[in-house]
Amino acid sequence: MSNIPGELKYLSSHEWVRVEADGTATIGITDHAQDLLGDVVFVELPEVGAEISAGEEAGVVESVKAASDIFSPVSGEVLAVNEALEESPDLVNSEPYEDGWFFKVKLTDESDLASLLDAEAYAAACDAEDH
Repeated sequence: MSNIPGELKYLSSHEWVRVEADGTATIGITDHAQDLLGDVVFVELPEVGAEISAGEEAGVVESVKAASDIFSPVSGEVLAVNEALEESPDLVNSEPYEDGWFFKVKLTDESDLASLLDAEAYAAACDAEDH
């Protein structure tokens, strides 16, 4: 079973979001997703300052196996992107919930969080996908 931290929220498309103490949201892909993708070789991220909407494509992650779209779990303005991924995209594989994050967003609609999966529901979605 993949690592699924209980304090995060998830999309069934395998993105996670962590709401920080200052009200911003950090977004990445799950341990399960990085395991399915295999070795990540490139990550295309949104531009700082861009406005993104919940459920919309916000970037692309490419691995030795495939390329997958990254969907934003929440709406808001992109405040920062993880520039370390340009040099070390493998951080997505080694630390998907820490140094392998993708981008940070200033939330414009906190109600987006209510529609996301909790860890238990995300684990059930992964189990259903695997069978």
